[in-house]
Amino acid sequence: MPYQITTTSSCPWTSKNLALSWSTPDATLTLGKDFPQAHPWRGFGGCFNELGWDALLSLVPEQRTAILESLFGVDGCRFTHCRLPIGASDYALEWYSHNEHPGDLAMSQFSVMRDEKYLIPYIKAAQAIQPDLEFFASPWSPPTWMKHPRAYNYGTLIRTPEILKAYALYFVKFVQAYAQRGIKIGQIHPQNEPVADQKFPSCLWTGSEMVDFIRDYLAPAFRKHGIKAEIYLGTLNTDNFDEFFLPAFVESQGTISGVGLQWAGKGMVQRVHRAFPALSISQTENECGDGKQTWAYAEHVFRLLQHYLTNGASAYVYWNMVVEPGGRSTWGWNQNAMITVDKTTREVVYTHEFHLMKHFAHFIRPGARLLEVSGELASNAVVMKNPDEKLIAVVHNPLSRPLCLNIHSSESYGAELPPHSFSTFAL
Repeated sequence: MPYQITTTSSCPWTSKNLALSWSTPDATLTLGKDFPQAHPWRGFGGCFNELGWDALLSLVPEQRTAILESLFGVDGCRFTHCRLPIGASDYALEWYSHNEHPGDLAMSQFSVMRDEKYLIPYIKAAQAIQPDLEFFASPWSPPTWMKHPRAYNYGTLIRTPEILKAYALYFVKFVQAYAQRGIKIGQIHPQNEPVADQKFPSCLWTGSEMVDFIRDYLAPAFRKHGIKAEIYLGTLNTDNFDEFFLPAFVESQGTISGVGLQWAGKGMVQRVHRAFPALSISQTENECGDGKQTWAYAEHVFRLLQHYLTNGASAYVYWNMVVEPGGRSTWGWNQNAMITVDKTTREVVYTHEFHLMKHFAHFIRPGARLLEVSGELASNAVVMKNPDEKLIAVVHNPLSRPLCLNIHSSESYGAELPPHSFSTFAL
């Protein structure tokens, strides 16, 4: 029986069966054929960060398991495609890399022992619920001795052949170390936000510098050591297609499997997909707000989801799945999350953005195909066909009044959309 799940700011996740279509609807949504050149859907997910596991450790095991089930379990978001930092992200407890031993070009002292305390237990707990999780990984900064100036923030990679070769080996060692722990890294993105000169871990790259490193050092190192992980140009926080992306991709000589876009990268997704329709595109970090968790920001996130999913992306990754209330970074700012955990009171809050992500991720399965759609709410909807042929439509009513909507596919159905609401229709 077709049904509707609806969330408003005050009433999340209410369910009802669909009725016959309205005789005089306010709006229509007509579902069409497969969208031309759309890639099969790869998956939804979030990023594993130290501050998330630190918050989860404050809970009793039953609470912690319930949260992980809500993210990865069959009754929850059913996440399948997740991100890992290589070394410290801006949501680590402090700066670290996997080799802070100056001059160790052979990476003989490379170690992921730090990750054994926070990241790997977090990942393993998720894998226990969803064994088929796939992962991609990126560093926020190379080891400090590989940079000029020698600092974890600002600066650039020292671009001598010796350092570039050693840095490629750093990635090889990371993928191997995680594989030994039962965590297969499917993609490597050589730098998080390469145009961001930040006070938190960061490193500046041009597009040509990134592709020179990938083509001449990283890809050869992966081949030499039998590493099967794909290499993506990302995660890119720029909309500079002509000066950053285009020359990089033209010079890549087939060594790049895809591109990861986030933040300002949303301005490039249409151009990338139009120019390189065979190229895989991932949205790699959801814009994360200011920690206030407002409904208005959840509506902004819907628009991001709709923009990426209908313009060529085949994966969408939230940023922090779990943080403390306010989402304060070690480096001094606040960001939203799907779930907040008060370490003192053990209060757990499922935020508006948790329910929004579940509206998509619970229903849209890997392998789904994007469908064409028309009607007055076409720009406020995402429609996909799952591998089992079931149709899923996620629709946003951004107006301050209810809307009577007719949905037309092989059958016609009517639904009421409350003001400022998200609805998922399983048809």
